[in-house]
Amino acid sequence: MASPSSSAADPAQHKYLQCLTNHSSTPISQAIYFPTDPLYTSTLESNIRNLVYASDSTPRPLFIVAATHVSHIQSTILCCKAHGLQLRIRSGGHDFDGLSYVSPSPFVLLDLFNLRSVTIDVESETAWVNSGATLGELYHEIAGNSKILGFPGGVCPTVGVGGFLSGGGYGNLMRKHGLSVDNVVDAIIVDSDGRVLDREAMGEDLFWAINGGGGASFGVIVSWKIRLVPVPETVTVFRVERTLEQGASDVVHKWQLIADKLHEDLFIRVVGDEEKFTIKAKFNALFLGKTERLMGLMDHEFPELGLSPADCLEMSWIESVLFWSNYPPETSTEVLRDRHPKPEKFVKKKSDYVQEPISKEGLEAMWDKMIQLRKPILTFNPYGGRMGQISEKDTPFPHRAGNLYKIQYSVTWKEEGTEARQENLGRMTSMYEFMTPFVSKSPRCSYLNYRDVDLGVNGDGNKRGSKNSYAEGKVYGDKYFDGNFERLVKVKTAVDPNYFFWNEQSVPVLPGKVEL
Repeated sequence: MASPSSSAADPAQHKYLQCLTNHSSTPISQAIYFPTDPLYTSTLESNIRNLVYASDSTPRPLFIVAATHVSHIQSTILCCKAHGLQLRIRSGGHDFDGLSYVSPSPFVLLDLFNLRSVTIDVESETAWVNSGATLGELYHEIAGNSKILGFPGGVCPTVGVGGFLSGGGYGNLMRKHGLSVDNVVDAIIVDSDGRVLDREAMGEDLFWAINGGGGASFGVIVSWKIRLVPVPETVTVFRVERTLEQGASDVVHKWQLIADKLHEDLFIRVVGDEEKFTIKAKFNALFLGKTERLMGLMDHEFPELGLSPADCLEMSWIESVLFWSNYPPETSTEVLRDRHPKPEKFVKKKSDYVQEPISKEGLEAMWDKMIQLRKPILTFNPYGGRMGQISEKDTPFPHRAGNLYKIQYSVTWKEEGTEARQENLGRMTSMYEFMTPFVSKSPRCSYLNYRDVDLGVNGDGNKRGSKNSYAEGKVYGDKYFDGNFERLVKVKTAVDPNYFFWNEQSVPVLPGKVEL
């Protein structure tokens, strides 16, 4: 815990501490970490998921508030406003470009990791989950209460619920049950005036905006009420690999033609990776049923993969979460409560949407480029099913019908230093530019939760609300939100007209007053 004596040693720190104490209805000093506190560095670094932003040159917050009560959030907002400080909000730390915990201007980090309770109501098939909980903690609690309920979240259990949900949130149940935000029924948010609002109090426009529009643009979302979804007691998974020499190009080309049209119980992801100067295509699947029914579907729709019953594993839904996270068989589900199971790496990610199948020749050229660059891993996530049945206007997340699959580009490295960083970022840029002819156009769409500041940024931290704000924000806003961008801007202008909640890719504001 933070030390009140060390926190008050510096006059500026004393000023901030006094403000926070005056505005909080519960004791707050033990939740504050100034740089003089011995736990400041470990608290800051504990949820940095990209080592690019863990260097000595990375800007650090003036202080951290590791909130344990909603009043801590209220007081942090009010004191940042009073002292002209920027606020960054972190739940799990998976913002790939660090915008949840880094700023170019003096800032405060509001860290939500202590607010992580999960309350399951099996009878109503709902749950309240705090933004600081991880997906793994959520899944663990669901499985501890029911064998036939799940949630359509992501496959990385250490991702924080707050950022995941507010950016859209997808996973291997999305073809059956849609996105995570398609299953949110209420939320608690603290707005720029420090008011605590539920769905009824905030109104439907703001509730719509935070379900996929990036919550940090609109306030601090404390907790979410989610709808749990039915899952069978037995699901089936498989992981099958094919190299180029084993006909991977033909198999991936066929996958493109059928992956979005398969039965919605079946989700097959493809991961393309360069290995020893060839490409290995890995087909990872979750099927909501048993092997016998899965084999009937595969033999009829996708015989090119050559799946056999021996490739299939039957298990519970919660065990499939571990399988998809690459844990060994028989791993205890307790590992899902571990927020830091693996060492972090340097990483850069990007995303694209494919709306027309890439030709076999195009795929072969893509493999050649990956072999040339060595590093990029491409992950193809299929759409269709429930994703094609929900209107692109229902949430800010617009990428629905008309998309065959999404591409995630990923480059990771372990070497420190500027040279290694530039080399790997160059590989990513080269791969992304190469893919231009094959992906969506006007706009070239991207997924908000795969944060990518290469798409454009909004000001430098000192131009919030400037006349350039809207024009700059529209560059990346159209890519993330397409036809929903304008509505998000109107909501932002109405609820946060002074642009308090700002980051380099926040939703911008319009000049003047907007009525919803």
